Amino acid sequence: MALELRPNCEWCDKDLPPASLEARICSYECTFCADCVEAHLANVCPNCGGGFQARPIRPAHEWREGASATRQPPSEKRVRLKRSPEEIAALTARLKDIPPQQR
Repeated sequence: MALELRPNCEWCDKDLPPASLEARICSYECTFCADCVEAHLANVCPNCGGGFQARPIRPAHEWREGASATRQPPSEKRVRLKRSPEEIAALTARLKDIPPQQR
């Protein structure tokens, strides 16, 4: 199963095309831009409490049969946060000093 490659930052709604080097994801594929992860979220996913990693880039060229952005296109469904800024701030404050691998 391939990653969804969601098209936007859930915080600021910035476009994050499939080849964006700014996209960050958690283990649930929650997607944010690097700026929001650093400036607002302190590397704490507001949905699950996990940390973020750079989102991989799906190959544009089909180097192996069936494995490319053409054959497995990225998602077009935009996702936005479901939690309030206050809820996010409380979770971030609670978890920001705990390393992601220990959360």
